[in-house]
Amino acid sequence: MERTLDLSSQELLAANSQMQTLLQTVEAQVVERTTQLTQSNAELEQTLHELRQTQTQLVQTEKMSSLGQLVAGVAHEINNPVSFIHGNLTYANQSVRSLVHLLHLYQQHYPTPVTEIQDELADLDLSFVIEDLYKMFISMQSGADRIKQIVLALRNFSRHDESAMKPVHLEEGIESTLQLLQHRLIPAADSGLPTIQVFKNYGSLPKIACYAGQLNQVLMHLLNNAIDALLEDPKREQSNYRPSIWIETRLNENHSAEIRIADNGIGIAPTHQRRLFDPFFTTKPVGAGTGLSLSIAYQIITQQHQGKLECRSTPGNGTEFCITIPTEASLELTQDLPRTA
Repeated sequence: MERTLDLSSQELLAANSQMQTLLQTVEAQVVERTTQLTQSNAELEQTLHELRQTQTQLVQTEKMSSLGQLVAGVAHEINNPVSFIHGNLTYANQSVRSLVHLLHLYQQHYPTPVTEIQDELADLDLSFVIEDLYKMFISMQSGADRIKQIVLALRNFSRHDESAMKPVHLEEGIESTLQLLQHRLIPAADSGLPTIQVFKNYGSLPKIACYAGQLNQVLMHLLNNAIDALLEDPKREQSNYRPSIWIETRLNENHSAEIRIADNGIGIAPTHQRRLFDPFFTTKPVGAGTGLSLSIAYQIITQQHQGKLECRSTPGNGTEFCITIPTEASLELTQDLPRTA
């Protein structure tokens, strides 16, 4: 009996040892498989992130190329007839003044014309016609000047012939973008929309090397978003509400160029701020936005210009975007800093 018990005990010990070994093997396999799955999941997430970035870049490249060609083409086509009208208005004004002067000479030397001419003058109200004609020339000259400004803004905005990085005045891009957004900043009187005030504080910036067309696209996205935030703000129903945008340029302490665009609109919720620059993320209704504008702007600033695009917002009190672009001085300063291990 004792011998049988010893044998059973040994068999149990052996079986237990085998079970322990098998359990350790299974646990090791589970750990290894879990590690593999975790690594595969991380690789899949990275691949998905890269695919989204690639898709965004493709959309941006195609969009920018098409936009640049369209804007440059429209500006060119408008510029020719407008230049013809603008150039001839001066000569037409001079000719009309000469004819009016001749008419006055006739009135001076022939104060009593025939009855038919007297009747025609009485019906015509010549003094009013001459005064109104001068006003029309002033109005047409003002309109032609406005169109030329818009054409220049279109050409500066597209920068279709300046695809390479070149030094430019950032304020020119801001002014061109504001010109193109005048219809949103100062809407028609019968639209029921408020006029948006723009306050500008330009610092003494040197020319900054950048991709001007792409940077103008960023400015367009940020200003459009600011206008949207102001028009969506419930406070605009209040009589004392003054929708405003503040634009500031300056050199910061690191000698980098900064463009700050702030508004006193609806603001952005903290949960949305974390995803603000994610591709295809939008808080707008379906069909009102693609969720690409801020993502494209972020890539243009961070990847194309090695800069920063930051957002600070308080719900109900407005939003501020800050673009930081390194200048040659800031790059030299960075290179001169001591390297740490």
